[in-house]
Amino acid sequence: MNNLDDIMAMAQNVQAELEKAQAGLDTVEVEGASGGGLVKVRASAKGRIIGLSIDDSLVVPAEKQMLEDLVVAAFNDARARADAASSAAMAKMTSGIPLPPGFKLPF
Repeated sequence: MNNLDDIMAMAQNVQAELEKAQAGLDTVEVEGASGGGLVKVRASAKGRIIGLSIDDSLVVPAEKQMLEDLVVAAFNDARARADAASSAAMAKMTSGIPLPPGFKLPF
């Protein structure tokens, strides 16, 4: 029964560490860009949008559709970078945990 207690204690430690890592992800910033950097979106690794920057040259009423497309592309780029940063942080956190083959954490 001692072995089961050790496993439960390890699981509780892992859960606490993962919660701490998840909380830290909101402090990691990534930047997505489109249009050669004319549209930029800053986001946290948890996907919270922090800021949006649009170059003045793009603010032309006749080019509204292009600007909207660039904003969407920048948001998507920021989200992809946030996902990558989150995955990297979780992989780093779980690298020392002996998990059974094929077992994946819910992240």
